This record gives sequence, C-alpha cells and structure tokens, in this order.
Amino acid sequence: MDLSHPCISEKKSGWMKWLSKIVRPGPNRGGGGSGSGGSPPQQLLGDQENIVWRAPARSTDDSSRAKKEKEELDHAIALSLDEDFKRQNQNDEAISRELQGKMTLSPYPYVAPPQFLPGDYSFPLTEHEISMSGNYPYHRSYFKELTHPKCEVCHQFIPTNRAGLAVHRCSRFWSQKYCLSHELDKTAYCCSCRRLESWNARYISLGDGRSLCLECLESAVMDTGDCQLLYHSIRDYYEGMNMRIDQQIPMFLVERQVLNEAIVEEKHGNRRLPENRGVCLSEVQRITSIVKRPKIEGHRLVGMRTQRQKLIRNSEVIAILVLFGFPRLLTGSILAHELMHSWLRLKGYRNIKREVEEGICEVLSYMWLESEVMSGLRSRPSSSTASSSSSSSSSSHYSSSSKKGGNSSTEKKLGEFFMYQIVNSPSKIYGDGFRAANVAVNKYGLRRTLDHIHMTGSFPI
Repeated sequence: MDLSHPCISEKKSGWMKWLSKIVRPGPNRGGGGSGSGGSPPQQLLGDQENIVWRAPARSTDDSSRAKKEKEELDHAIALSLDEDFKRQNQNDEAISRELQGKMTLSPYPYVAPPQFLPGDYSFPLTEHEISMSGNYPYHRSYFKELTHPKCEVCHQFIPTNRAGLAVHRCSRFWSQKYCLSHELDKTAYCCSCRRLESWNARYISLGDGRSLCLECLESAVMDTGDCQLLYHSIRDYYEGMNMRIDQQIPMFLVERQVLNEAIVEEKHGNRRLPENRGVCLSEVQRITSIVKRPKIEGHRLVGMRTQRQKLIRNSEVIAILVLFGFPRLLTGSILAHELMHSWLRLKGYRNIKREVEEGICEVLSYMWLESEVMSGLRSRPSSSTASSSSSSSSSSHYSSSSKKGGNSSTEKKLGEFFMYQIVNSPSKIYGDGFRAANVAVNKYGLRRTLDHIHMTGSFPI
C-alpha cells in the first residue's frame, strides 16, 4: 500500500456504524490494564533494577471470528482508501469527533487522520500497521514509539523475549534504562557515578581500566597539587568538630597500580574493597605520586608526570594515598574517610573491630559530604592550585572547572549519589558498619560514641 497516500479521509455512515461496534468500550476501562494515560504498567521482577515492559495483549477470542473481523476491517480500510481523495477535508472534523467520542475510553492510540496525530506522527496509517488488543484497534508503530522503553546506551528499543516482555536494567539512583546485553558487551561505565557510556557521548579513558564521564570530569582532581587545598579544608572540617589532627600527614594522589601495591604491602593488606580508592599508610614504603596533571588527547589522558619517593615513618601514620581522577566531592569523601583512620590511630584507639572502624570512618565521610551538599555548594577556595597556564588548551576545560568546584547543580547531584552509595552499600564491613555507626551517632552523639568505642571497641547499644 502506498505510504504517500493520505489517511482515512471520509467514511460512509455504514462504515462508521460497523467500526463503532468494533471499538465500543467495555465495562472495564483500559481492557484490564491500570495506570494513567492508558499505557500498560511496568512490572518489577525480583530486584528493583530488573524492569519488565509488557506488550499489549492480543484478543483471545475464537480464531475464526478474529480472522473474519480482521478481514472485514482490512476490507473496510481498503475501500475507504480508494475513495475520491478530492473531497478529503470535507468530513475530517466530523469523523474526528465521532471517532474520539467512541474511542476515548480505549487505552491505546486511536486510529485517526494524520492531522489528528501529534508531532512526527503526521503520516498515513496503513492497514498492516493496525492491530487489535481485545476490542480496541491501535496503530502499532505509534503505540510502540509512545510506550515501548528505549535503551539509553544504544538508543534502540529494548528487545523483547519470547513472551513479548521487554526485560531491561534500570539503575536505582539515576534511572538509566539499558539493555541487559550491555552488561556483557564491555560497554564502559564511569568509575565515579557508575553510569554506562552512551553511544553518542564518549567517556574519557584514565589509562588504568577506568573511564570518566564528562560530568564527573568537570571537577576531577588529577594530581597531588590539585588536591592540597581540598585536603586542608577537610582537616579544617575536623578541627571545627573538635577533632584536630596535629600531625602534618602527607597526602598523595596516585595511580591505580601504585595504590593496590601499597595496600598489599600494608600489614592489613587483605582488608580492602573490591575497588580500592584510598589508604592510610603506617608502614614505610616507596611510592610513586602524580606531580603533573595529564592532558586530554582525543578520549584519553597523556603526558602524566610522576615522582618516586620513600616515605619516612615518624608516627603511627606516615601518609594518605588517594586514587587520582575522581571528581572533587568523591575525592573529598575518600580523604574524610582516611583522615578518620588517621585520627583513630593517632588518638590511641586499639583493638577495634574492623566493621566498627570502617563504619565510623564512613559516618565522617557521609557527614562531610552532607555538609557540602547542604551548603548549596557556595563559592569556596579552589580545590586546585595548578595554574591553568601550565596546562594545554585540551585540558583547560576540566582544569578551570575543578578550580570553581564544577557546575553547582551537577556537583550537588553527584554528592547526593555518593551519599546514596554510602547509605545503601551492600558490604557487611562498610555498609552494615556505617548503618550501625549512624544509629549510634544519631542516638548518643559523635563524641559519646567515640568514647564508647575507645573503651570497648564496639558501638554503644
């Protein structure tokens, strides 16, 4: 059938009466469906991140009756399309009123002339694109475009399985929908916000297996110099809570391999997260820190300069190492966590259960993040001391952004995500530890909780 033809423009009264019998609304609005707008509801299977979209059900009436009705519908549409199109516009308004009056209770888009379809759907409807769901006719392409979920990675319709269900994943915080296949096809994800890379927005490779999205790149901290003012502002935060750290503990931004090696060399090297982000060192080591921020070339970083040095032990804590490349707020939360480890060691806290120590450190990390997010991210001193003149034009974008703290709305959303990660961590050590510590701090206050930990090695009940 020629798609360049206009849609149904004129109907004989007999055709209208016949059609009204086919589409007469039943007693159950929506044909048994629920939800506003008439679209079938999404259903959750098991975990909340597994989403199922159910296609409109076809009629289960007797097959011969359904076939006969389809033939009659096809025949009627064919006749109407063969009408004289010279009188196309004469009865459009009346037809529209009659069709809408008879189909407004249907949960599916009604069959209408092109001028009554919104937006890009002003095209002729053809008979092979019209289907029935129960007693309701609907246009398949139009209905699919309106209701069928699309993948936010490949931007295609989520494929359906044999049961006609579009099963996909949906991240709980960002609500990013994507095909299940992207969890297996090596699609890159941001090491900071955990969102998958979209095919129309390339991520930046950090050269160690990690990737960074453009939003997180805006405030990324790339070298040790970048991080100094942020580090000292968090030390000031501790002092404001009457938890002054007198010792000048050196802090370095390092690459992933250096951090992992340093953790292994620590006497508690087996105590680590699946992805290490920072460590508080107490053993003498030689480490390689990043002293010059890399440049962006294409979609990767180049020109990083490092320096190897030996750390000298003069107390219980000799240095704090943090993985480079994270945005300002995530870097700050890691520093707040590691500084709490330092404070506990310097204040003589001994024989603490691991979940207790990690839990109270996560509480301080969360509290710092909360103070940053709740402050509205007002203008504050730079988290970067690197001169923009020392960076090439390719890196000037994220250099200047990190100095300003990034876009406030974007950074605030990232801060909320990092807080969400702490609260909902599935880890027994970090997640359960935080939740137990948070209950104790909310009930007894931070100072009394710390005193109880010092005396007993556990949280107050």
